[in-house]
Amino acid sequence: QVQLVESGGGSVQAGGSLRLSCAASGFTDSIYAMTWFRQAPGKEREGVAVIGRDGWTFYANSVKGRFTISQDIPKNTLYLQMNSLKPEDTAMYSCAVTRALVLEARYVSYWGQGTQVTVSS
Repeated sequence: QVQLVESGGGSVQAGGSLRLSCAASGFTDSIYAMTWFRQAPGKEREGVAVIGRDGWTFYANSVKGRFTISQDIPKNTLYLQMNSLKPEDTAMYSCAVTRALVLEARYVSYWGQGTQVTVSS
């Protein structure tokens, strides 16, 4: 019933941009916050950015100034605008419904399946 579907991933050269989208459906309760996570092979999953319902945002230091998280609440859609992409941004990016405004997976209620982002040098 609850579903999060990411889109917008792909391959891009370093310095390029991508915009990820996450469509949420099947929710009967209001969403407290949504978060983008990423995980590269052999590395720990890390939180990228979180946004609260009122628009408050917090970013990982590694993406601050390059990525922008936003949401269209009437459309139930979350976005991640990624600019000035670096090879180290290569990862599977997943959106998640979270219950805290922190970049920690232990607060995740629901996960999307993810969309792959590959940045070449």
